[in-house]
Amino acid sequence: MEKGITWVGIDAHKKTLAVAVMSDAHALDEFTIDNDERSIRKLVRRLEREARGGEIRVCYEAGTCGYALQRRLEVAGRVVCDVIAPSLIPRKPGERIKTDKRDARKLAELYRAGVLTTVSPPTPEQEAIRDLCRCRETVRADLGRCRHRLVKLLVRRGYVFRSTSRLWSEAHRRWLAAIKFESVVDQVVVAEYTLAIEQAERRLRALDAELEKAAQLPLYREHVAWLRCFRGVDTIVAMIFVAELHGVDRFESPRALAAYLGLVPSLYASGESATRGGITKTGNGHIRRALIQTAWHYRHHRAVVGPKLRARRQGQPERVVTIADEAQRRLTVRYRRLSERGKMPTKVVVAVARELVGFMWAALHEGAKASAAPRPSLAIKPLSKTAVGQRREARKEKRAI
Repeated sequence: MEKGITWVGIDAHKKTLAVAVMSDAHALDEFTIDNDERSIRKLVRRLEREARGGEIRVCYEAGTCGYALQRRLEVAGRVVCDVIAPSLIPRKPGERIKTDKRDARKLAELYRAGVLTTVSPPTPEQEAIRDLCRCRETVRADLGRCRHRLVKLLVRRGYVFRSTSRLWSEAHRRWLAAIKFESVVDQVVVAEYTLAIEQAERRLRALDAELEKAAQLPLYREHVAWLRCFRGVDTIVAMIFVAELHGVDRFESPRALAAYLGLVPSLYASGESATRGGITKTGNGHIRRALIQTAWHYRHHRAVVGPKLRARRQGQPERVVTIADEAQRRLTVRYRRLSERGKMPTKVVVAVARELVGFMWAALHEGAKASAAPRPSLAIKPLSKTAVGQRREARKEKRAI
């Protein structure tokens, strides 16, 4: 006789876990436990007794509790735990009552029905590098806010930087240092804002150095080197892309990856009407922001390989370099044609970023093939006499038309 499956839904919180257990042999059971290792071990032992050798499948929503609960459950016993994507859970439009027990029961029912979408959890090492990337993003945002406060203070005092140089360039910093205030209070405020900027810049440089070290780890070295063959993609952007995805092989196609990153247009279709809107902005926003910043490098009309990019491509697989060259040629033309059609620059950049995702996906797959198999010959075969004659006849017909 085949043993049944025990389906468990957990509504996880920082201090408590609301649990709903469903199976063919037992009725629905609901209870609440503490969110600590001891209580989780007791929960697993209880589930194993009630399952009587059957399979135990547990799920909970991805959220602030992270993946610690999944690891504790699987270590405690023979439990299969899946983490569910919260944004893809079906919801009833008329449902107006929400409690922890209802959420746990709903997860168990939908899990048994097979309509939930799971997320791919990273390993503890991958999660540590991902948190390092996100820490760097936080410091970068803090630096931007600190700079914004100082610039707006100076604008309120009537000091506007009117040079053609960019803000926070060497010329701008010399201009800031030359400003003198008569009020002692203003001097104190500017000094504090300047100190905050210097501290944030030091923190950002330190985190950039740590990411450079992490890029040399065996888990990331090859993939980061392949992605650095693209124009505008250096170590930081490559590390964000690789660390946040923690495995591009789980995406079957570039379209699936672009949809995961929220770079595809939204669609509302009903009957004969279909309306497309802005991009969905679902999935990982860290990668999306980095890719859109990278896409601005393709606004230059000339697809030139500079000395820095040429140095990054030294020693990399020829397949990857070919894909990167094709991306550079195509995306520069794409940016120019969309701009000539009157599209807004921001929309053009998003379109370029969406296509860039496909090239980066292909580079990682082709790079893996190149490292696993010997490189084929890239010599161009000469055309046969028949093919040459067919092309000559086609040109004559075209001129006659």
